[in-house]
Order: sequence, then structure tokens, then C-alpha cells
Amino acid sequence: EADGRLPDGWEARTDAKSGRKYYVDHINKRTSWHRPRAIPVNRARNERWARNERGLCRSKFVSEQHQFIAVGAEIPPEGLGNEVSLCDVYRADYKQKYEFFKSKLHKTVPVSMCAHMKIDRRTILNDSYRVISRVKKADTLKSRLWIEFNKEKGLDYGGVAREWFYLLSKEMFNPYYGLFEYSATDNYTLQINPNSGMCNEDHFDWFRFIGRVAGMAMMLGKPITLRDMESVYYNSLKWILENDPTDLDLCFTVDEELFGQMKVNELKPGGEDIKVNNDNKREYIQLVIKWRFVSRVQEQMKSFLQGFNELIPSNLVKIFDENELELLMCGLGDVDVNDWRRNTNYKGDYSANHIVIQWFWRAVLLMDPELRVRFLQFVTGTSRVPMNGFGELWGSNGPQLFTVEKWGTAEKLPRAHT
Repeated sequence: EADGRLPDGWEARTDAKSGRKYYVDHINKRTSWHRPRAIPVNRARNERWARNERGLCRSKFVSEQHQFIAVGAEIPPEGLGNEVSLCDVYRADYKQKYEFFKSKLHKTVPVSMCAHMKIDRRTILNDSYRVISRVKKADTLKSRLWIEFNKEKGLDYGGVAREWFYLLSKEMFNPYYGLFEYSATDNYTLQINPNSGMCNEDHFDWFRFIGRVAGMAMMLGKPITLRDMESVYYNSLKWILENDPTDLDLCFTVDEELFGQMKVNELKPGGEDIKVNNDNKREYIQLVIKWRFVSRVQEQMKSFLQGFNELIPSNLVKIFDENELELLMCGLGDVDVNDWRRNTNYKGDYSANHIVIQWFWRAVLLMDPELRVRFLQFVTGTSRVPMNGFGELWGSNGPQLFTVEKWGTAEKLPRAHT
């Protein structure tokens, strides 16, 4: 970078929950976990992306008047010409990937078709499992979603469906049901429970159901509360990678507590007799990661992916890296009030310049983050923002921006229709 500064229009922010730094592009209304690079024009002037048969790549023109441009992908090597490799395609920025992803999610059911579900809040997990699991053709789940809670009158214009996704996701990932377990002592991060079959004999069917729900959330653009599955293993493995572990007296084994009993698992044949040293530590780390996140839960993950891929083809997901996939699945964790305000409609006597609307946005700006998220859930049905901002709020009939409408008298309390 020329001087360490961010390109014009970019802002650095910190996620309130994870503490991770991310970057906001206010010009193009997108976010990125990766710091954008400010590249001098004389180095980037000849950068061109040819539009190949996949339709993913773009042509880019850099004005002589600009000193810097922001790029979300590596500059192709000199002499690449019009040939764009698959790797180059995958390096396209998140916005490009997302637009390509949306364009390929063909819905094979008639527009008039509707997936109607009648759910009891008290048994939301079992009711949802029963309804979704008995659907024979997964394409039906790609259609317009209409949720009705028992004994609750109201029309679902998208908010009820968002609330259903929100409540269901909290139940699905609850360790109480034995499908997931805490992966660390902080009771925050989760992972698939390798012993889920001992808690639920139909656990593979349940993981397929969870995969279908995750696919529905991605297909219909509904954020889902999927907790990060990083483990405390990260810090210890990172230390081993950066230091000489010879004096730790480690072997190619891992200990696992199983119903109060400690079990020693060999990471490779004869692992109990192989010491970890500076020469083989990388192999040890790879085997630990494979055991922790792949081998122990291989069958459960197969069932999850079976359900997920019934709605979302695996080749479409592969264009995203892990951070982009998290953003696609979970949406943004914070609330950008300026973006919210830009993507709001007004009805009745209200307009953007009305004094009551000015008071409204001032009140939203002055809210603390927790209250603002709770308010967001009240007015939209979800506490998460769509991955590309408020401009992508959807109702049951398609795109539907947040709307403020004058209603009732001054003595009436505000109400939300989601």
C-alpha cells in the first residue's frame, strides 16, 4: 500500500461480538473481512478482466484522475490477456460472487406455488422437522414461504418467516438436543456432536433436516443464527506452529472424554509411539484438525450436506471463502443506520423530511447497539441485517423495503406489521 491508508469510501469497523475487524465500502454498499488494497494507478492502469463464458468477470477502467482504486481480487499476471482461470474467477469480490450466486439459483417451481407451514411456537423444532422432512421434492422448499403460527392471526409479508428462521435456528443448535455440543469451555462456540447417535437414534435424519433449513435460509435470503465453530484448539495449535513443540512431550494422539471416561485416539497408525517435534508438527496439526472437524462427524456432516445440497448445489457454494460464506449465511451483525435510512419508504403523510421522521431516525441513532438490534427485530422480525444491507429486505412476495407509515392517532403506540 502507498501509505497504509484505506481507499476512498472505505471504513474500518470492529464486530461487536467477535472483535474481528472488517471493512465497509460505502460507495458500493458492500463489506469485506479483507483489508482493501490501495493501488497506484500507474500499476493498475492495464488491469482488465475479460468477460468469459461464465459471465463472472468484469472489465475495469481506471480514470487518470484517480490516484488509487480499491480492488477485491489479485491483479492477474502480465500477459494473461482474455484467458481467465477458474482461480481468478473465484477471486472475484464478494459482490460479484453474490450476484452470480443469485443468478444461478433457479427456482424450478411455479411462482404461484407456496410452501405453507402451520407451526406451534411451543413445539417449533418438532413441528418444523415433521413438515420439512416429509417433503419429497426439495424444490418445493424453494418456493414462496408462508408461515402461520397457531392461534396467531396475521398476514405473513416476510416478517413471520424471518422470525420462524430466527427461533428455529436457536432451537436447532441448542446443545440440549444432543445434535451439537460446546466446542470450548466458554459455552459460546459450537460443533457437531460426534456422539449425536447416542442422544437421538434418528440423528442423521435430523442433520439432513438442518441442512435443508440452512439451504432454505440461503435460497430465500433469510439470515440464520449459525454460531462460529472455531475451537480453543486454535490457540494451542497456533502456538505449536510458531514454536518448537519438542519439550511438550506430545504424541500423535488426542484425548477425548466420552461419558466420563477418557479415550485416547491415534491420529495415525502407531501414533502413541510417535513424538511431535519441529519437523513433523505440521503433519500433527493437520491430523488434529482432520480428526476434530472431519473424521469424528463425517456421517453427520454427510447428512447435513445431503439436505443442504438438495436446495443449494455444492458448486455454487465453492466460489465463496469461509468468511464470505459466514456473511452469506448469517448476514451482518451490526446495524448501519445510514444504510437503513437510505433504504426506507414512507407512506401516508410522511416523507424523509417530515419532522416526525427526523425524530424517528434521531431516536434510532441514539439507541445503544443492543436496543437497536431489539428494535430491528420488532419492526422486521429478525435481529440480523441481510448480507448486502437493508436494500435486500424481502417479504413473502419478493423485495420489500422497510416502510414507515402514519397510522392512528397521537395517543396510539407504534405497531409493526412484518
